[in-house]
Amino acid sequence: MHKSVTIKPETVTVDKNAHDTAPPATNSLADIDRLLHAAQARLTGGLSPAAIHLAFQDWAIHLANAPGRRMELAQMGLRQWASLAATIWNHEPEADQAPAGKDKRFESAAWSALPFRLFKQQALLSEQWWQAATTGLRGVEPANERIVRFAMRQFLDIFSPNNLALLNPDVLTQTQRSHGQNIVRGLANSLKDLSAAHAHQPQPEDGPILGIDLAVTPGEVIYRNDLMELIQYHPTTQKVKATPILIVPAWIMKYYILDLSQTNSLIKYLVDQGFSVFCISWRNPDAGFETIGLDDYRKLGVMAALDLIVQVTGAHKIHGCGYCLGGTLLAIAAAAMADNGDHRLAGITLLAAQTDFTEAGELQLFITEAQIALLEDIMWARGTLDGTQMAGAFQMLHANDLIWSRAIGRYFLGTEDHPNDLMAWNADATRMPSRMHSEYLRSLFLHNDLSEGRYQVNGQAVSVKDIRVPIFAVGTETDHVAPWHSVYKIHLLNDGEVTFVLTSGGHNAGIVSEPGHKHRHFRMAVRPEGGLYVGPDEWIKQAQPTDGSWWPTWTTWLGQHGGKSIVPPEIGAEAQGITPLCPAPGTYVRER
Repeated sequence: MHKSVTIKPETVTVDKNAHDTAPPATNSLADIDRLLHAAQARLTGGLSPAAIHLAFQDWAIHLANAPGRRMELAQMGLRQWASLAATIWNHEPEADQAPAGKDKRFESAAWSALPFRLFKQQALLSEQWWQAATTGLRGVEPANERIVRFAMRQFLDIFSPNNLALLNPDVLTQTQRSHGQNIVRGLANSLKDLSAAHAHQPQPEDGPILGIDLAVTPGEVIYRNDLMELIQYHPTTQKVKATPILIVPAWIMKYYILDLSQTNSLIKYLVDQGFSVFCISWRNPDAGFETIGLDDYRKLGVMAALDLIVQVTGAHKIHGCGYCLGGTLLAIAAAAMADNGDHRLAGITLLAAQTDFTEAGELQLFITEAQIALLEDIMWARGTLDGTQMAGAFQMLHANDLIWSRAIGRYFLGTEDHPNDLMAWNADATRMPSRMHSEYLRSLFLHNDLSEGRYQVNGQAVSVKDIRVPIFAVGTETDHVAPWHSVYKIHLLNDGEVTFVLTSGGHNAGIVSEPGHKHRHFRMAVRPEGGLYVGPDEWIKQAQPTDGSWWPTWTTWLGQHGGKSIVPPEIGAEAQGITPLCPAPGTYVRER
């Protein structure tokens, strides 16, 4: 039977020398290689030259040995040249090659007039040809195919006519109308951005301010250790459910994605619905935390928070809610707790969180042995992985929307951004300790140890199958970080009761989907304990869409597993020496 561990509110110190696998402090010949690789990474944007070279070599060798495929590509090229020539005298734009998917680069009417229509068609046909040339070539390793396709897409994006001022009709028109003032404003914007980058300013000067516009749900930091602060939120109802909620955010982002503004704060919504809410705010680590591992986040994060909540509330059961990698960490902790006979969890909610990483989305592009080795050398030199580098990787995956369109607007058209709460949060990047980052990239993404029963906690392998509490899992339809098919695999790893929700939106917007948000819908179905497995494609056909936010459905589920209503517990536990340290959002969230 579990016995709660008494934790005092003073700072708990991490033993940064406790890990025998820490990078060696002394210089060696191997250090020369690491320093070289770290320097190379500054020129390649963090991409491994070896991985790119091997990928193109694999693709080129197989293409050279496929004469039939080369003939197909040659025929396709000839047809495209004929189509491009026809564009000159064809006055029916409807017959042109259409942009794929949600490509908005050429939606301006100005692109329908010559010669800009010709430029547009040349770009679209080139992208179509290279897509065919780099996809589906027999014998090429899937990881190498992804890298080659990605690299060619980046190259074509750079020279796309919409990104070249002299070939972009919107830029030329605006320059003529404003007598070049757009270029002057663009230069001012570029100088402002360079200054902000040099000063490491995370938020736009005229955007929402942390603690004033963002993360303003009333609460208190009641505990702090070297890795996290634990926030307890003030109740807003006369009665609350007896089962408190612990929110475990990802450490690759600031926690307040779940507490943005007053109108779209998930934490505020839970508090207003009559729940006692606690949330972890992770520290933004510096180079001194280079030897801190993934299990330290479990012990000093999830487990320490659970112990504190038991002492503060006296609750026998706690509901855990994890977002993104915070959900993965919560699942690991829940599996280890099950093995140890620790039954404090009443249920767990996994928000866009993966427990199987075989289909881990577009981030798999960066998960190869060569790429991880380069990242480890970068982190060896710095002690951490800088948050801007992680943000840059996400932006490169969607360069047209996140990089080029913004650059054209700010630097060529001279427009100003209008930052909102989500943009301000997204700019507030965090760092990651080198040991921890290496461990989760290798153990989870590369080797998939958690789903295959090899992931160890305290020397003992743990299994998601051992979790014996109800699970509420949420996937989002357009998630490129944790694709919903991947999140759905919780059905394969655990045969207990699983309530699965698929909601509209992406990795962030799908979770921050408050009631009243327009154009939102979700699907939901419950797989009872011991129920038969239904594949994701069959599931989506059976689960009918419901308009609106999934939040009320979740709070109903929480209420069903939340026990009776009680008087809200006090903030902290003064009798046990647990007193408020400072108001929310605390100090760690402000670290840069």
